[in-house]
Amino acid sequence: MLSTTKEEKDGYPEKDIAAAPKLKVADLHLSFGGIQALMDVSFEVFDREIFSIIGPNGAGKTCILNCLSGFYKPQKGELFFEDVNLAPLKPHQRSALGIGRTFQNIELFKNMTVLDNILLGRHLYLKSDILSGGIYLGKTSKEEVRHRLKAEEIIDFLEIEGIRKKLVSEIPYGLQKRVEVGRALASEPKILLLDEPATGMNLEETEDIVRFILDVNEEFETTIILIEHDLRVIMDISNRIACIDFGSKIAEGTPEEVQSNPKVIEAYLGEE
Repeated sequence: MLSTTKEEKDGYPEKDIAAAPKLKVADLHLSFGGIQALMDVSFEVFDREIFSIIGPNGAGKTCILNCLSGFYKPQKGELFFEDVNLAPLKPHQRSALGIGRTFQNIELFKNMTVLDNILLGRHLYLKSDILSGGIYLGKTSKEEVRHRLKAEEIIDFLEIEGIRKKLVSEIPYGLQKRVEVGRALASEPKILLLDEPATGMNLEETEDIVRFILDVNEEFETTIILIEHDLRVIMDISNRIACIDFGSKIAEGTPEEVQSNPKVIEAYLGEE
C-alpha cells in the first residue's frame, strides 16, 4: 500500500452526502455503430469528493470521461454539472464552466516549454484581441503578467521549478505527467477528470502524483473523478468507487464495499 496517502485522506473533513450532487450522470448510453460502449450508466459525485471509476481494460471508463468533457456525444442519458445541462455544450464551454481533464496518453506540446504548456491552460481566460495583443501594452500586458503568476504558482505547487524552461520533450515521462496535471489546474477547474495519471510510473513517481492529487483535492477544494489501474492508489485515496464492466456499472460504494463485492472480484479475476 502507499505509505503516506491513507493518513492524508483520513484527515479530510467528512463529505456532506446529503447535499446536492456536484455532478449527476443518469442513464448514459454510448455506442459506435454496433458496439455498445456504455449502457445505462448512472452515478453522482459530490463536492470535494474523490470519486474513482475502475474496471477491466476496455470496460468503458475513458468513454465516461469523454462524454463528460464533450469529446463524445452519448446517444442517451443526462449529464448535469451544478444543475447545468451539459448536453448542448461544446468542450470549451464545459471547460469554462469548470470541468478540467488530463489524458491517458500525454497530450502536451513537446516542442514547447513546461511553462508555456501550463500557460495554455489559461487560454479560456484571455480577453485581449489581436490588435492589443500585437501592441502588447496596457490591459494586455497586465493580463499576461496575471496569467504568468498563476502558472508560476502551479509550477511551485507541483515542485517543478527546475524544469520550468525546459522543453517537454527533454523531461522524463513521470514529470510530463505532472506537467499535464499542471496544465489542467491552470484552467482553475471545479471538477478535475484524471485519466490514469499514474500509468507507466515507478513507485516513487506514483507516490508523488498521488500526493499531488490529494493536495489538489484538499488545498484547492477540487472535486476529482479518477480512473486508475493501480488499485492500491484507488483504495487508498477514494471516497467512493464505481466499477464498470462491459459498459455497465456493476458496483458502487466505499473502497471496502467495492473490493469485497463478488461482481467486482469476478470482473477482475474471473468466475471460479
